[in-house]
Parts: sequence; C-alpha cells; structure tokens
Amino acid sequence: MYQQVLTLLGPPPNRPNDREFLIEILAIEGAAHARLHQFPEAEDKLGQATQACELSEQATCGDVIRARGILAIQHGQVDAAKHFFEQSLQFARSRNDRFLEVTSLLNLGLASLQAEHFDEAIDWTDSAYQSATTLGADGEAQTALGNLGWAYYKLGDSERSLDLSLEAERRASQMGRIITQLYWTTNVGYVYAGRGDLPRAKQSYLKALDLATKIDSKEGVYNAYRALALVAVTSGESEEARRYADQAISIARADNNRLNELYPLLVEGLIAAQSNDEAAAERIFREVEEDQNNNASLKWRAEHGLAQLYDKQKRTTMADRAYRTALATFEAARSSLQRNEAKLPFFNNASLIYDDYIRFLLAQGKANTALRWADYNRARTLAEGLGLLSRDALRDPVPLNAQAVAQGAQANILYYWLGTKQSFLWAITAQTSRLFSLPPRAEIEAAVERYRNAVNGPLNVLESGNADGRWLYSTLLAPARQAVPKGSRVFIVADGALNNLNFDTLVVPEPTPHYWVEDATVINASSLRVLAAASSIMKKRSSNLLLIGNSIAPNDKYPELPQAQVQMDGVATHFDAASRRVLAREQATPAAYLSSNPAQFSYIHFVAHGTASRLSPLDSAIILSKGSAESDSFKLYARDIIRQPLRADVVTISSCYGAGERTYAGEGLVGLSWAFLRAGAHNVVAALWEATDASTEQLMQHFYDELKKGEPPDVALHSAKMFLLKNTAFRNPFYWAPFQLYAGS
Repeated sequence: MYQQVLTLLGPPPNRPNDREFLIEILAIEGAAHARLHQFPEAEDKLGQATQACELSEQATCGDVIRARGILAIQHGQVDAAKHFFEQSLQFARSRNDRFLEVTSLLNLGLASLQAEHFDEAIDWTDSAYQSATTLGADGEAQTALGNLGWAYYKLGDSERSLDLSLEAERRASQMGRIITQLYWTTNVGYVYAGRGDLPRAKQSYLKALDLATKIDSKEGVYNAYRALALVAVTSGESEEARRYADQAISIARADNNRLNELYPLLVEGLIAAQSNDEAAAERIFREVEEDQNNNASLKWRAEHGLAQLYDKQKRTTMADRAYRTALATFEAARSSLQRNEAKLPFFNNASLIYDDYIRFLLAQGKANTALRWADYNRARTLAEGLGLLSRDALRDPVPLNAQAVAQGAQANILYYWLGTKQSFLWAITAQTSRLFSLPPRAEIEAAVERYRNAVNGPLNVLESGNADGRWLYSTLLAPARQAVPKGSRVFIVADGALNNLNFDTLVVPEPTPHYWVEDATVINASSLRVLAAASSIMKKRSSNLLLIGNSIAPNDKYPELPQAQVQMDGVATHFDAASRRVLAREQATPAAYLSSNPAQFSYIHFVAHGTASRLSPLDSAIILSKGSAESDSFKLYARDIIRQPLRADVVTISSCYGAGERTYAGEGLVGLSWAFLRAGAHNVVAALWEATDASTEQLMQHFYDELKKGEPPDVALHSAKMFLLKNTAFRNPFYWAPFQLYAGS
C-alpha cells in the first residue's frame, strides 16, 4: 500500500531530528516511490538518505542500500540491483541485523530470477526462507515460497512450482498481504497455462488484475496484462490479446523499462502471425530477438516464432536455420546451470521447439536427421555426466548410424517420440530403419495411465480382457511387427509416460491373447548415444558381490522386510565366500556403502525399502539402518549415489520404486536407477512400482541362478519373469512385471 505509506510519512510540522529515524523514513519513502514508479521522487529521497549516511553511518543505512536495490530492480537494472543487495547483506551481517539479512537474501534471489540465473536464485531464496522461518518472519517466509515457485516454473518444474505457489498464495491471503498474493496468483496461472489449462490460467490472471487494481500496483497490473495477453493469443483470441498487450506496453514505456516492453511485444508478433500479417510478425520477432535488453527465454521464443513463421511460408532453409538458432540459444542458457537438479527439468522449456523441429524435419523427408536431433534431446544430463557428449555437439549433433547401433547391441530398437500433434516410432534393425506415425501424446499417455492403474489393481489384465493393454500393443508395437519378430531381443527408447510403462505387460491378441514378455526380451535404453557406448556382452572380470540390506527398521514407516534375510542368503549362495561382502542389520548403513569402495564390485544388490521423490527425484533413497543420530542417516540418497563412481556389471535394487516416479522431458524416468547409471553402472534392475516381498524373493533367486549359468542380465531377468508367470501363483503382472532392466554405458 505504497501511496498510504507516503501519506502516513508525509511531512508533519516537525520531522524528527534524530538522524537514524530520518534516514529510515527517507529509505521507506524512496522504496515506496520506486514501487509506484515515481522515479525522480525516489532518487531524491534516497539521495538525501545517502548523504546523511555519508556524514555518519547509522544502523538504518542498510535499509537505504536495500532501497537503492529496489529502485534499480524497478528500473530493470538487474546488475546494479544485485550489487546493492550484496552490499545490504554484508551490512546486515556486520551489524547482526537478522531481518535485513532475510530481506537482502530475498532480494538477491529476486535479482537472480530477473537475470535468469535460476539455480542461483533458488540458493539465495531457500536461504531466505530458512532464515525467515527461524526468525519467525512469516511474511518474508511466504514471499520466499512464492519466489521459489516462480524459479521452479522458469526451470520447467511445473509440479513443484504449483505446490509452492499455491501454498504461498494461501499464506499471503491469510495474512492479508495483497501485493504478494497477486504475484503468487499470477504464478499459479502461468503453471496452468503451461499445462494447457487456459481457462484456469485466465481466471488466475483476472483475479490478480483485480487485486492489483485495488491497491494501485502498477507492477501487478502490468504482470496481469502481460499474462492475459499471452493466454489470449494462445487461445486464438487475437483482438483481446492485442488489447492486453497494448496496455502492458503502455505501462512499460511510461516506466522506460525496455525489458518489460519486450514481453507483450513478443505477443504482438504472435498476434501478427495468427492474423497472417507475416511481414509485421517477422519484423517484431527480429526486434525482440536482437534487442540488447532481452533475456535468453525471450530470445529463444522469438527465434521459435520466426522458425514457425518461415515453416508456414515454406521457406525451409530459413526455417531450419531459425529452429537451430532457437535451440542454440536454449542450450546456451542450459549450459549456465550448474546442478543436475536444475538441468533435469529445464528441458521442459524447449520441448515445443524440439517437437516442432522434429515434425518439420520429418515433413521434409529427413527421418535420419530427425532421429539424430531427437536423440540429442534424450538423456542429456546422463550422457554429459558419463562423458558421452560434448558441449560443441549442438551446432551439428554427431551423426548416428542407428542401424550400426542396433548391430552393435545385437538387438532391434524401438525408438519413440511423443508429440503434441503427432507421435512417431522408429523401428531399427541392423539392416533397416522404418518410421511409423502414432497418435498424439495426450491420447497415448491417457491410455498408459489407465493401463498402469489396471496392472496395479486386483484383476489380471489378461484374464479380464483389459482394452488398454490391447490398444497399446496395437498402437505401439504392432506397426513394427516385422522389426520385432517372436524371440527378439528389443531395446526400448521410451518417451514421456512410456517410461512408466512396462512393455512386457502389453497384450498380444493373436494367436491367443498373451503378454508380450512371451515374445520378446526387453531392455530399456536412455538414448541411442548411451546404447552405442554400452557393451552388449557382460564384462569379463572377476565376479564379486556387494550385498547390502535386511536393515534394522529406522522407524515405524519402514518396517523390517519379512523375507529380506531369505533373499540375502539366496543371493549370497551364488558367490564364493571370498568374493562377497555382506552388510546386514546394523552394518547396512548409507555410510557403509559409500565407504566400501563400491567401484570394486561387479555385482551390487540391495534388499531394502525404497522411496521415490516425485518433486525432487534426487531425494529418492534406499532405506537402510541408521548410521548416526541424524534424522535421515538411514537414507542412501540418489544424489549421494551419483558421487560414488561404479563399474558394476549389474546393480539390483530389490525395493519399491527403484526406477523412480518422475519423468522429465528428454531425460526420461529419474530416480535410483538413473543415479546408479549416472555413477557408471552398466546395467540396473529396478522396480516401477511396489513389489511384494514373497514374489520378489522368488524372482531374484531365479535371476541369479541364470546369471550364474552365464546368461546376460536381460536374458536372466526375462527367464525369471517367465518362471513366475508359468510356474508359480504369481501369474498376475503385478508380481513379475515391476522389475525392469535399464542399460547404461
């Protein structure tokens, strides 16, 4: 309520003589004027305050430095703002001013957001949240939550963004903090828009506009108009989009904020393209792309707009160049991210560009080039970590001979691409590579979700005549029947929700209905590039085992597994006493695994509970015994697994959800199995869902029986599944299908 602030602090008959109070008043007035975009008045107040601080530094001079940062942010001068906020943080810590420290951390996070340094923004803002919570500064804590929500949205992590933004919105509403409430309401709208739920997005934006109008927040009004313009143009409502964009541009120009002007200007380019005013669209996209005030996301969106425009005009050379330029801009932004947690979701920001480019290339009859670019998009974080991909590969990804990859893997390959308008399947053998068109992503993913629920239900999907299992077979596998004849060894390179589907369970209707596991041996691969680096034959080296599990229950949530010791004993019998190391009961701790030099073992086997974190997959963990008094010392986290290099031929995670729950665009399913592959394991056996103790024990015994005979891991696991299906009471795929084999490098 900035105008009310200025009214309350309006000059009384006698302003205080105390310099400290006067400096604080001037700092507050300067910040209020800045928020109202009354920039000359803000400069005047903060100039007076700075002069007073030069005469004699007071405790409130830190507020002046912070207010100068706020003014710079409102001007769009991000680097200058960051400099002021760093100064205010130093001032706060030197004076032990804990509240100023919280707000400085918050503002450093905000400045990093403006600069699109998202992982840095998360670090600053999370520190602000922790400090605010400790201090009991509830308002600043909810602001930090909301800013984290926006940072995760910009990273492409819509699930985490929505949770954080909704919680921040709830807290702000309870506190009556309208200004932050309208920000988080806008954030929520962006998440809905990203998910394609445009009506809910528009509803959120209109609510934010109403809140901003009530308190005369120019920034809030601008943000709402900008968002409304974008959702309107996406909905095809060109006139409404133009009206909102013009209003947003008017506010930005009045404030002399060129960056804020570029966002609605981009919308006007999209409007021109929709209206077939192609010359205007090209001019606007070029203007946004080339403006020195733009940022990476604006730049790649303008370049994507140009690519779509040239594609529509059949200017194929120009379109191809624009698509590659947009992807290069995106990749440059991605390369600035330092942590896997940031890189994993970031690909969501470019999924539409890749999707459009793949369809463009296929329309030109360039199926091999399309496959090359599709594979460049796959398992990037995994491949980079394994040293399989250089940063220079983007300009022209290294050509892939898919048929040679199939020949080297001694298998056929089914490679999937799920697109918004159309999906594709490459069926690759050592002799041929054929392309098939499939239904759009949404149709396939809906069937996958229904079928997964059915497989996890009480009925046997084969005996109950489940239609989705048959439809998925006829859609995903039947077109490539010639490439995967009965008895084939098949690598599946999945996409999207297909990562959550066990292809073994799909129902083959003829000659009599049966599961596809009876026709093929299936292995999951992350990409052709990773598969090309893998050896299809087990490494010929000493066979030794690290066996860890049957841990002491750390709490009631993770009770001891009744069959754990039986499974441990059964696995151990397949190895000589001298070539195995067993960590059980109180010895089965995360610290014991990490200090065991796991790289020396060719086999690693866990018998334990597992957890999969959907919002933060690298927080997925194997549950072991407590190693110390610390609350989570019993969790072997995926993030810690990555840091311990491996050379294991097979890592088996005999636990629930070892494969993970969260699928990322391009990267696939990320969880414990991904972490072991990232650490260097050649093969990982892990579960897609919660497996039962008794059936798992039988499956693992048969699996190791086959390995001891010299069978490769894929054949051994296939044989174990067939044993349960044909010779036990565990015929329902719920029991034998959770475990899958994931191939590494």
